[in-house]
Amino acid sequence: MTEPALAHATEYGRMYSRSLSEPPTVPSITTVISQGSTSLDGWHSYMAASAVVKDPKLTAALGSPSQLRSVVKEASSASERYRDAAAQRGTRVHFYCEQVALRALDRPHEVERAREDLAARGEHQFADRFDEWWKLYDVQPIAPEITVWNAELGYAGTLDLVARIGGRLCLIDYKTKNTDRDGQVKQLDDKVVMQLVAGMKAQESLVDAAAGTWEPWAYGQDPLLLGVAVGQTEVRPMRANPDVLPQHWFKFCALRRVWQTSIDAVAAGRALLPVPPPPVGAHETPAPQAALPETADPQTSVPAGAPQP
Repeated sequence: MTEPALAHATEYGRMYSRSLSEPPTVPSITTVISQGSTSLDGWHSYMAASAVVKDPKLTAALGSPSQLRSVVKEASSASERYRDAAAQRGTRVHFYCEQVALRALDRPHEVERAREDLAARGEHQFADRFDEWWKLYDVQPIAPEITVWNAELGYAGTLDLVARIGGRLCLIDYKTKNTDRDGQVKQLDDKVVMQLVAGMKAQESLVDAAAGTWEPWAYGQDPLLLGVAVGQTEVRPMRANPDVLPQHWFKFCALRRVWQTSIDAVAAGRALLPVPPPPVGAHETPAPQAALPETADPQTSVPAGAPQP
């Protein structure tokens, strides 16, 4: 997948601008969805433990604290390495899918280079299975990698493909997936429905990034929303259930508010302030004043009837 020209990495996540000459102003669809991410602590722990067990240096490191520390240090970043490798592979597969669509539209493309790039890493099966799916479903591309904008809610994103399949308009999002033990591509996450419905609810699509030209979104009226899992053994398209789209749109809207509220909370100032110790002696209770005798004259402090000095 090519990097959208208007997308920027910022401290608030990935954000989009209206043109190449303007700063980013709205979050990406994926950044909004990430506000609802669940904890991956268990997965990180499993990846680290698995890396230790599989490390060929483990046997030699036993009995050597310094070598064991080296093994543990390397294993601690196993999940990050896996994540980064998966992201790079996903970029290569998405790029190939985009080039296939460009070729079908008789536009300049790099299909051969994209396939060679996959083959050089032993990933050519992704391209093989994708080609089979493309032909079997007779995909008729309309717009690959199209950037969309919603000004009312405030977000933007890039859809992998707008196409017609079986005469039906489709918004498509590709997900590169591994294969399970049964040889089937792994299931898509339900979050893809939020991603697709946010694309469907766009108001504009990009015409020219340099000029900042946009046009009304032409493909949001009752499209078929498809999440397409691209694996080495098969390609599995999954349709978003139309009955649940309102709920997933409401969830996306709520997460957009979470993103904004988080920024507002940071901008409001420091959340925690230091508390200095109290001044010396401030904890001591002042001594009570002596009470006057009940018969004392408040004017003279001399008991009534006593001789005057």
